[in-house]
Amino acid sequence: MEVENERVGQGVMEAVLGDNDIFLAQSNLLELEAPIKICGDIHGQYSDLLRLDYVDRGKQSLETMCVLLAYKIKNPENFFLLRGNHECPSINRIYGFYDECKRRFNIQLWKIFSECFNCLPVAALIDEKILCMHGGLSPDLKNSGLLCDLLWADPDKVVTGWGDNDRGVSYTFGYDVVTNFLQKHDLDLICRAHQVVEDGYEFFAKRHIVTIFSAPNYCVEFDNAGEMMSVEDTLMCSF
Repeated sequence: MEVENERVGQGVMEAVLGDNDIFLAQSNLLELEAPIKICGDIHGQYSDLLRLDYVDRGKQSLETMCVLLAYKIKNPENFFLLRGNHECPSINRIYGFYDECKRRFNIQLWKIFSECFNCLPVAALIDEKILCMHGGLSPDLKNSGLLCDLLWADPDKVVTGWGDNDRGVSYTFGYDVVTNFLQKHDLDLICRAHQVVEDGYEFFAKRHIVTIFSAPNYCVEFDNAGEMMSVEDTLMCSF
């Protein structure tokens, strides 16, 4: 049994390392074309992935990541993964992925996944009109704060401009920030994940930003739906 486990672990490592080369060959800001389907957080809910942040909290983060990476290897130009805030060693060491790797295989596997997460793109632009990221916008477009905010920032209905984030990291941003950003960059919509929403998707800022969450009944603590957004070649969106 131990020998078989080592073989499986070695196979996973080889697959992850193979994906690194694919991710590094593609841009950190992906430029994609519709039609396309967009998913939000999955959080290791493997069974929900099969019916439809990748890791932590769910019990099968390893299976979830292996399936996603296998899809990426098979369809490198048609299947894309964006980095979320849990695809970071300091976070997934706390919220379950580190412990899952250590318990089922070894710490080396977790380190290899961490290298893979560092290779993931952080944003995607669909037909130059729909901008996708995990978290939200950043006031620091030209410095090191950009990555943090793209992964962590949240929209807030009661904030004007930029506000403090209750998560203790990054910012919240208001309707005015969204509209100014869209006008400046000639965009129609911002698509993000990062927050549990009851119906699996939720609009903000007069439908200029949408949150998508794809893990239903999240952690068995929420009675939320999981959704996916379909973007037609006309950029018409449906759920």
